[in-house]
Amino acid sequence: MQKVNYYLKKTTLILLLFSLTTFSANSQGKFSINGYVKDASTGEVLIGATIYPKELQIGAATNSYGYYTLNLPKGNYTLTISYIGYSNFEINIVVDKDLHINAELNPESTQIGEVVISREKANANVTRPEMSVVKLEMKKIRQIPALMGEVDVIKAIQLLPGVINAAEGSSGFSVRGGATDHNLILLDEATVYNASHLMGFFSVFNNDAIKDVKLYKGDMPASMGGRLASVLDIRMKEGNSKQFSATGGIGNLSSRLTLEAPIVKDKCSFMLSGRRTYIDVFFPLFNNEDLESSTMYFYDLNAKVNYTLNNNNRIFISGYFGRDKFGSGAMGFGFGNKTFTTRWNHIFGHNLFMNATLLRSNYNYFLESNTNDANAFKWDSEMKETSLKVDFNLKANTNHNLKFGVSTSLLTF
Repeated sequence: MQKVNYYLKKTTLILLLFSLTTFSANSQGKFSINGYVKDASTGEVLIGATIYPKELQIGAATNSYGYYTLNLPKGNYTLTISYIGYSNFEINIVVDKDLHINAELNPESTQIGEVVISREKANANVTRPEMSVVKLEMKKIRQIPALMGEVDVIKAIQLLPGVINAAEGSSGFSVRGGATDHNLILLDEATVYNASHLMGFFSVFNNDAIKDVKLYKGDMPASMGGRLASVLDIRMKEGNSKQFSATGGIGNLSSRLTLEAPIVKDKCSFMLSGRRTYIDVFFPLFNNEDLESSTMYFYDLNAKVNYTLNNNNRIFISGYFGRDKFGSGAMGFGFGNKTFTTRWNHIFGHNLFMNATLLRSNYNYFLESNTNDANAFKWDSEMKETSLKVDFNLKANTNHNLKFGVSTSLLTF
């Protein structure tokens, strides 16, 4: 046994020294280009924007926080930054030291043109680091015909290949034969345990507050904990850091309002979004005693604040609060979710990016009967999760990214 432990330690040491030697050899004579890519009109970071020099056949993409890093040898380059639906950003740079370059892309208006049929490269499914991943843009989701005028992220997910609805009209979904509880649903990295409203007809996600939607149908990242079937990663807007803006709508079942504004222009902004049904407001108009004593509504509240301390540090605080309540006479029941996320992004040097996150999720429901006799009861159930995780992203060289981290969770039932 001692011999086995000795050889394991020796092998680990050799692999570590080999990795450090490889990293050192690849880094010599190269400089780091890094920064953030944002929307010029709102200040929102752009996830998945591409950055590449025209002179070389290499490039990089922004991560979930809009940050990129690219290693280039010494020389003169034309750096191009692009994103779908935005005008390209180009800048001539002289690479003789590490550079920090932030870019703001302007949305471009497009006209309907000719139909273009294209396909991926033959080896795209091999060279791409993510497999079975579908990214949805909120602009496209809003164009999908909606049930009763309510645009729904989960309903859009159900239209994808390999995904079906768990039951007709419900907001649950099944991925490649898995059950609904085999899916991990994240909102700003916090777990949402029940993603439905109104007994499953609508999801808890207000489309006005959502920025990015990504579904992992396979090869789920270890950093997300994982589930048997899929991971649905949803990110909220960060708030317009340029100017005040308000959006909203009045629907058949609910109305919504979203406010965004800078607190300190280009440094600190907030987003506040609310939604509520109002069918219960009309119950007294029916002159029915049962309806007058009935309760039926749901509401959502999304809030987020972000603050850029400097080029190397950003702080995000976000939360979600939602509840459904139903009742008639002495009987009643309800359920709701609460999530809270605090994140700190920090750049060590130029090649190492860190994200530290404190998460809090709470799901609870109750069932009660106020009959004022021996049969009266109240059932309360609650589940809480508190998590702390630290993720690192190391740009080892042009062709290799190394992601590592640690997480811990406390579950209370």
